[in-house]
Amino acid sequence: MKYRSVRGMHDILPEAIGRWKVVEEKIKELMIRYRYHEIRPPLLEYTELFKRGIGEDSDLVGKEMYTFPDKRGRSLTLRPEATASVVRAYLEHGIYAKEPLQKLYYLGPMFRYEKPQKGRSRQFHQYGVEAIGSIDPALDVEVIDIAWALLEELGLSGLSLRLNSIGCQADHKRYRQELKDYFTTRLESMCENCQQRCRTNPLRILDCKKEECQLHIQSAPASVDYLCSDCSRHFTAVRNYLEQLNLAYVIDPHLVRGLDYYTRTVFELISSHLGAQDSLLGGGRYDNLVEIFGGPSTPAVGFAGGMERLILVLQKRKERTNVMVRPDLFIAALGDESRPLVISLAQQLRRKDISLDIDYRSRSLRKQMTYANQINARNIIVIGPDEIASGTGRIKDMDSGLERKVSLKPAEIQAAMEK
Repeated sequence: MKYRSVRGMHDILPEAIGRWKVVEEKIKELMIRYRYHEIRPPLLEYTELFKRGIGEDSDLVGKEMYTFPDKRGRSLTLRPEATASVVRAYLEHGIYAKEPLQKLYYLGPMFRYEKPQKGRSRQFHQYGVEAIGSIDPALDVEVIDIAWALLEELGLSGLSLRLNSIGCQADHKRYRQELKDYFTTRLESMCENCQQRCRTNPLRILDCKKEECQLHIQSAPASVDYLCSDCSRHFTAVRNYLEQLNLAYVIDPHLVRGLDYYTRTVFELISSHLGAQDSLLGGGRYDNLVEIFGGPSTPAVGFAGGMERLILVLQKRKERTNVMVRPDLFIAALGDESRPLVISLAQQLRRKDISLDIDYRSRSLRKQMTYANQINARNIIVIGPDEIASGTGRIKDMDSGLERKVSLKPAEIQAAMEK
């Protein structure tokens, strides 16, 4: 039997890790600037968490989750998103007691059983932020600003912010009824899924991408026309702050996002480099989720983005982020008698935070030099019987071509590389 990875779940090979590291390190650097703290929830949660938080009638819960019983018959799910897990951890560990406003971020794999396509896999990696504990519209804008700054600092252009407000629970109720009334008269020309959604949750129709449904969605009632005065003022403040920060936006009256927990502000950042599946990240407010999970009424806002989709854009732009980490040094050994010293030097230099490699295949000097060039070593030193006898060798800077004599002591070799 020829073993392969599970469909839709991909290996990230060493030559691709450079791209991932660039993105991961930029995310972590940005979070320090905005004072967000990392949290790492587990991959597995009780299924009920997602049913309760995301909504049982959502496509995600109904069709896309990896759910199975454990040995005691408890239903577990590989997390399809992280917001529910972060809120669960926020409550379970009483994080709110330490500081009412918690600003958190995460990086990690998620799992959804959906059709694999370019930029979309069944195991995928998300980054995201969750700011829990404030209704301030300035916090909505800070979250959007983080998202924009990340994409901009990674060198992405052609960015556009799609913005909407879907209001509070009372607004949802009014808006759902308007949508239901509107779509009910058009059901015969809509897809089967949307016919079902009209009965269970008409908001989900607005997420449909099928052409026959899009024709009706374009003329559907807009959520901003059903906002209460508080939600309307909140949305006005969000727009004013965005304009103050020169973050251009376009109002999308039918943007609702795909999860039931969203309230008030919802947004997506898109890129003209991705074609039809153009959303790089999205998020919004979820002011009721903490309370849904049994906590006190606590407003919150956040976003999530897919790492694979971001890296796909960088690849299209031919960004040079796919190179493997360049070692500082390669130590070539001439003959078996040289190996003990080479192995000892390698250990001591690595303890001094020097990245290096040595030969483990008893190759000739010529083949060792070829390998050193393949891994793009910055410096090379050759150690054989003559070098051992004299206690010195010659280190070559592969960028400049300069060679210098050096004592075969770790501190001396390190100093020579730093000159």
